[in-house]
Amino acid sequence: MLMRKRSLLISALILLFFAAVFCSAMIDQEKKDNRPPEKAKNLKILPPDISHDELINVMKSFSKSLGVRCTTCHVGTEGDRNSFDFAADTKKEKLIARKMMKMVTGINKKYIGKMGEPDFEKITCVTCHMGNIKPLVNVDSLQKK
Repeated sequence: MLMRKRSLLISALILLFFAAVFCSAMIDQEKKDNRPPEKAKNLKILPPDISHDELINVMKSFSKSLGVRCTTCHVGTEGDRNSFDFAADTKKEKLIARKMMKMVTGINKKYIGKMGEPDFEKITCVTCHMGNIKPLVNVDSLQKK
């Protein structure tokens, strides 16, 4: 009987130890997940003081408008955020995206903004890309109905 109580006590202590280790690991991971995001680097078109949430929304808009994932423009492994080097200018697609952003901004300021039509929508990536990596530039690009 005494041996059984001792065995139960040892089992309870071992269980308590592993529970404490598990909780400690969860707290450490939660601290990592809740840390403030790094300030964006190498922004050449977007404003340098853009908030992290606003930047993510812009990137999600690009992704949906062109039907692409982060790895199209950024160096890294999809699904592993820590593997990305978002500041790197290694991929030509990122450089093209910057040129396209300048073009869209220019068109909106120079032409759309001067139309005098307040309800006229400004153009965005989706205006031409419509969910495709290459813009749909002619009637033959349209889906057949």
